[in-house]
Parts: sequence; C-alpha cells; structure tokens
Amino acid sequence: MAVDTPVLDVQGLTKRFNQFVAVDHVSFTVQPGEVIGYLGPNGSGKTTTIRMLCGLLTPSEGTAKIMGMDIVKNAEAIKPHIGYMSQKFSLYDELTVLENLQFYAGVYEIPRATEKARIQEVLRIAGLEGRPRTVTGSLSGGWRQRLALGCAMLHRPPLLFLDEPTSGVDPVARREFWDLIYQFASEGTTVFITTHYMDEAEHCSRVGFMYRSKLMAFDSPRALKSTYLSGAAWDLAASPLLEAVECLSEMEGVAQASLHGDRAHVIVDPQHWTAESLTTALSKKNITVQSVETVESTLEDVFTLLAHRGKASLVDR
Repeated sequence: MAVDTPVLDVQGLTKRFNQFVAVDHVSFTVQPGEVIGYLGPNGSGKTTTIRMLCGLLTPSEGTAKIMGMDIVKNAEAIKPHIGYMSQKFSLYDELTVLENLQFYAGVYEIPRATEKARIQEVLRIAGLEGRPRTVTGSLSGGWRQRLALGCAMLHRPPLLFLDEPTSGVDPVARREFWDLIYQFASEGTTVFITTHYMDEAEHCSRVGFMYRSKLMAFDSPRALKSTYLSGAAWDLAASPLLEAVECLSEMEGVAQASLHGDRAHVIVDPQHWTAESLTTALSKKNITVQSVETVESTLEDVFTLLAHRGKASLVDR
C-alpha cells in the first residue's frame, strides 16, 4: 500500500433491500492510525455500512477500497487485513478463553510456530492472563468484550471494525476497553467503531453522524462543534421555566429544549434564531427571559441539531 493510500476509501456506498435504502450514497476516507467514531440511532445504517466493508453484504451501488483493494473484487484478499467484532457477542460460551483464542487462530490461519506466542500476547494485552481456563459463558460482560476484542486482533490486522462493542457494559469496563483501543491505535492500528456513547465519540480522531441512512457529517469533534454549533447552545434563565421549555420545544428552528437545573437548555439552528429574536418571541408568549448564556457545546448537541435538520429535510420533500 502506498504511503498516501487511505486505509478506507468509500465513495457513494449504497445498500438497498428491495425498496428500502439502508445506506444512501455514503462517502468518506480514513487514514492509517485514526480512531473513527460512527454514530447514529438504531436503524440509521451503521451496522450495514460495516457489514459491506467487511464483505458480508454486497453494495447495491458505489465503491469502497480497503488498503487500495476493492471490497467486492478483492473480498478474499482483504479478509486477512481486517478484524471484526460484531454487535452481538459471537464467541463460544461453552469453550474456555484459551479454546476460543485457539479456534480463532485456526480461522485466521495463524502459523503453528507463532500461534502460542500470539495467544499469550493477546491474553496479556486483554488482561486475561489469569483466566485462560475460565469458561467463556461465566465471564462478566466487560471481560467477554475484552476476549472478543482479543480474538478480533489475534492476527494483527491493520484495520479493526468494532460494532457497538461497549453496549451494555458498565462505565469502568467501558473505560478499560477504550484504553485497549487507544493502545492499538498508538501502535498503528486503524479503528472504525460504532457507538451510542457521546463521551466515547469525543475521544475519536473523527466522527461520522448517520441519520436515516445518510451520512450527515464527518469530521473531528472540535471541527463539528465549530461548524454546526457556533453560538447555538444556550442556557436561558426564564420564568415560568417549565412553560418556557414546553414553548421552546414547539418552536420552529429549535432542535431541542430541556431542563438543566434552573435553566432551559436549548439547541437552536443559528440560521433561524439569535438570542434577541428568541427572547422577543418568548415575550410574546408571556415568558420573561432574564438572561441568555452561550454554553460549551457537546457532540450530543451536534447530533441533536443534525437529526433535527434531517427530519426537517424529510418534511420538506
């Protein structure tokens, strides 16, 4: 692979199931060593995207290349270069930790001469050194995810796909799991991960937002917040407060309104509202606004605004 060749080069990737469009002309590129967060609600097309890139589904339209190899024409040649951890735990509960690793070593055709050393290395990295004889079904959720990640990394792939790997895992286990991801990335592995957790996405190199099969945005967390939420996240001191939140929720150009302590937190479309015009609009509904404070935005605020725009575009069709 040439030095300037992206690990992933996706152009117009589309998947249709009869009349239903699951992924709609998605395009992006990923460079070596990046940690890419792929976000979106259930049914938005995240898993379908990954399954196409892993060769498990054939695209209806568009192209994608992994390390310069076409995912359709070179599907078999690509497989040794990728690791895939599915959304659903896919290891064998009745086998021990060691037996699962040995099974996947066979699947990935790891040479016998290096298999034992590689398994020991994965056990050490995943913190499973003291558990090789433990039956997998008896492991807690966090340890099961560590084992699944270890199996996906057993053959040292340069590109790793993780489909909601921390779903249902407690916060401590999530943090430890991400420590492993950062370790792999620091060693040059490119990681493409779907997640529902916005705090996880904040630590990704770049983030893609999927909504109803479309890729709404793809950039670094800092750039996304700067592009979409420049002055668009506000805390309002207003009275009566509950009526203010209800009123804001129904206003055009307001993506979200909620209670944050003794303030109304709003995400507005900056193309629609200024602090002054919003204050005036509320006053006409007998709501007094004492102050409007611009607050630090989050990726959750970005996603809320993009989802709001996505809904609006559907209404306008």
